[in-house]
Amino acid sequence: MDFIPVLDKGFVRLVEVMGGDHSIVQAARVSYGPGTKTVREDRALIDYLMRHRHTSPFEMVEFKFHVKAPLFVVRQWFRHRTASVNEISGRYSVLKEEFYEPELWRKQAGKNKQGSEGAFPDEEADGLLRQVEEVAYAAYQALLQKGVAREMARMVLPLNLYTEFYWKQDLHNLFHFLTLRLAPEAQWEIRQYARAIAEIVKAHVPMAWESYEEHVLGGQNLSRTELMVLRGLLTPEVYEKALRELGLPESRVREALEKLFGGPPRP
Repeated sequence: MDFIPVLDKGFVRLVEVMGGDHSIVQAARVSYGPGTKTVREDRALIDYLMRHRHTSPFEMVEFKFHVKAPLFVVRQWFRHRTASVNEISGRYSVLKEEFYEPELWRKQAGKNKQGSEGAFPDEEADGLLRQVEEVAYAAYQALLQKGVAREMARMVLPLNLYTEFYWKQDLHNLFHFLTLRLAPEAQWEIRQYARAIAEIVKAHVPMAWESYEEHVLGGQNLSRTELMVLRGLLTPEVYEKALRELGLPESRVREALEKLFGGPPRP
């Protein structure tokens, strides 16, 4: 699915894709064309690149999306400065009367000062939001009718106004975006957009997505102290046995042992 509705009035639409899993493989091998290796070998190579953080081959794939989202979501989105972006301009166009209205309000999180948690049903809050929307958009129209420039009249509009933009991003940096915006601590609204994008990306680069999910999205980095604790709790022999019971290939077993112990157990 290349068009996914998000929130109450937003969406993510795939405009075009340049490349795919084969492009990653070609870049890594500096190949002259597809079909030089088997699918199994291609998958193994992509997995190797992902787990060893060889990122440049993933930059050979690019996605272009058309997105409709509230302004406060877009301001978070544009903190990722590795994409090419073109947003609808309030200087040239009269902005539509479209506002994001949440189904439920959330309470301020107790531990995370910038986050929220739990439902906070409040009819009065719903009424206040709609009142602000009506007054703000009426003021916007009145300023335009008076002849105030569009670039200044837009100042009265609230952050839940919807905007639209085109967003072109290479796969390496797109994975970085998804890692941050799919995280539980990311704002709920932008997580919905990240999930929509993830669904599209997964469909177009399934091998790369499989490796990303295994080594990045579902993985964790360990500090020096955390590694030291694990080394004290495990022996190389016990760890190797557990890895082999999972059916990992020999190369993965060897790399896992090197990560934790600096090499395989000595005979």
